[in-house]
Amino acid sequence: MIDLRSDTVTKPTPEMRKAMAEAEVGDDVYGEDPTVNRLEQLAAEMFGKEAALFVASGTMGNQVSIMVHTQRGDEVILEADSHIFWYEAGAMSVLSGVMPHPIKGKNGAMDPDDVRKAIRPKDIHFPRTSLITIENTHNRSGGRVVPLENFKAIYQIAKEHGINVHVDGARIFNASIASGISVKEYAKYADSLMFCLSKGLCAPVGSIVVGSKQFIERARKARKILGGGMRQAGVLAAAGIIALTKMVDRLKEDHENAKFLATKLREIGYSVNVEDVETNMVILKTDNLKVNAHQFLSAMREKGVLAVAFSDTSIRLVTHNDVSRKDIIEKALNVFEELFREFRR
Repeated sequence: MIDLRSDTVTKPTPEMRKAMAEAEVGDDVYGEDPTVNRLEQLAAEMFGKEAALFVASGTMGNQVSIMVHTQRGDEVILEADSHIFWYEAGAMSVLSGVMPHPIKGKNGAMDPDDVRKAIRPKDIHFPRTSLITIENTHNRSGGRVVPLENFKAIYQIAKEHGINVHVDGARIFNASIASGISVKEYAKYADSLMFCLSKGLCAPVGSIVVGSKQFIERARKARKILGGGMRQAGVLAAAGIIALTKMVDRLKEDHENAKFLATKLREIGYSVNVEDVETNMVILKTDNLKVNAHQFLSAMREKGVLAVAFSDTSIRLVTHNDVSRKDIIEKALNVFEELFREFRR
């Protein structure tokens, strides 16, 4: 199978497996796992923050951040197609007792004027706006990079109103590689930021939250409340250290493969906007095939290629470390050519 469903399907590298097997461990709930501590220190330094926290998943990282930044009955401003709004099972309402205020963005970026207008005035009838979240890269926009200027403008508005900003940076390293802007620069405009180790960076498990010492201290307790206090977690953190020190620069290869795949798909005749491919995602439209995305995915699967539907007429393809250029050329594109001819008939 050529698996283009997500970069979450990546397997740990041989170097990661060796590091995991040899990891020095301790009880992380007591703060005594030296490998977890090294990973957290490394992450904090890379992002220019005081402290960091290793968590089980990106969703957990986002949710412990929301728990810290808000109080029950508050409101959170976020982009209408953001991961926190679409794919985290309503967790902010269940766990923190807060309500989302979605704003429709463009390519994943909210208009700062729309954000300003969405902030609630002080009124007994309204919830308090206590948090604004930004997702970068933006998944449902096809891995688009939210511009740094957009970060700055929204952060400034937030600070004018005494509101915190949390960044869902699950793929922030993809944004950094694509834009040439360091993750430390993005993090300047965030009170907290979460990023994943288990996507393009290939670690098997885990995400990191970075922020101030006070924030991380509270986030650590929130993680415990959620059952995320892991014990000898160094066997997982060891892979995370390899991810941060060895796997970041190679993301450029995923981006090049995505652009290559998009270009070839358009040459075949598919409805693909190559100019929109900024990182490791390609959005393929099935409109001109007179078949819905789910039928097309089923036909793909039968021929050995996997992907996911974003709607009835769109499919997301994700390049990653476990899909080589050779895989794309020799198998995936042959399947796409065959299916295009079949469905056009």
